[in-house]
Amino acid sequence: MSSVAICPTCSSKSKIKEVNGNKTYQAIQDDELIKKVGQLKKAMQKYKEKAAQLEKQLKERN
Repeated sequence: MSSVAICPTCSSKSKIKEVNGNKTYQAIQDDELIKKVGQLKKAMQKYKEKAAQLEKQLKERN
């Protein structure tokens, strides 16, 4: 997954790529941004489920 941020030049939502220390910004469309947000939500949900499972295991051991 690529990083998304606000472009300092045009203030649009952009993908960030870093090559040899140089950052390049590529503007993304709203539908692409919605897809990125969906990916992040799925990743966060998996993380929350895993954290809850680990907490449950810790409580059972104590």
